[in-house]
Amino acid sequence: MEAADFRLLLEHSGDVHWMADATGRLLYVSPAAARRLGCTEQEALARAQALAAPLLADLPARLERFRQGDDSRRTARREAELDAIPVEIESTLVERGGALHLVGVVRDISARREFELQQKKFASMLSHEFRTPLSTIDGAIQRLEMTAHDADEATRKRYRKIQTSVDRLLAMLDEYLSPDRLAAIGRQRSEDGIAPLQMLEAAATQARARRPQVTVRDAGLPAWLRADPHGMRMCIDLLLDNAIKYSPADSPVELLGGKAAEGGVEFAVVDHGPAIPEAELGHVFDKGFRGSAAVGIPGSGLGLYMTKAVVDVHGGTVTVENLPESGKKFRIWLPRGV
Repeated sequence: MEAADFRLLLEHSGDVHWMADATGRLLYVSPAAARRLGCTEQEALARAQALAAPLLADLPARLERFRQGDDSRRTARREAELDAIPVEIESTLVERGGALHLVGVVRDISARREFELQQKKFASMLSHEFRTPLSTIDGAIQRLEMTAHDADEATRKRYRKIQTSVDRLLAMLDEYLSPDRLAAIGRQRSEDGIAPLQMLEAAATQARARRPQVTVRDAGLPAWLRADPHGMRMCIDLLLDNAIKYSPADSPVELLGGKAAEGGVEFAVVDHGPAIPEAELGHVFDKGFRGSAAVGIPGSGLGLYMTKAVVDVHGGTVTVENLPESGKKFRIWLPRGV
């Protein structure tokens, strides 16, 4: 791409691109700053400098750590408020003319914040709607267990099974539908991200308590990937749970990870259960959808919906396909830069 093409992109981009020297002095801000501030480009540079001053206060310490060999400080990301607008600021240290400079971008994340707010409200509503009947069942089964002194062993076993199921559902609410948990996914990502293979191995180890035949295959995963650790682990756990529930008890489940053919990174969960009917394939990620195979299988129809919501926040995609031989493949794709 020619320099003129880059200039054209910067002129029409909605994000504010910028460059600063090692002292924190802004050398350049893209035309988007002037449009957002409602002033000339020269005035925008001065106003941007005033807004950026407190945000660049840690630059000297960051430069010193970088010069001492701490390469993890080359790129940083943070969220802040600029003129009462929530923004995400990403910056990278680069060498230019023999000197270190800081280049970056400022993105308006108002839409993301609104999405997170709605997500938190949804989680609160859903958690409440589930907990109310579960609390009733929980209290009733505890009373039955306390008063069933003359019940036979088969009846007591059924009571224990009901109590165990209620406890598991309440634990899932705490694990997956906590409003704070859902709202935090994708909002503040760890700079170090995740070790993808380690994440897959940990998820597989946990899943083997239910399906010993869970295997992991590494097809060229990077050592580190910038992503929300809790969010991505939740996605893998939910896909594994789905595969275990909808495939024969003695069949294998494969957990794959590697470089995607189109670029980026992919994770896949492959099972050997029945295919999804073609008419249902386009709805499996819909909120509350449960297919024809779900009859008699406990569930809420929210696991795949939540998986898609988390992957969307990361800028990726999640898809499903029926395999020619047998089984299904759920695939998460993430851009390499997330």
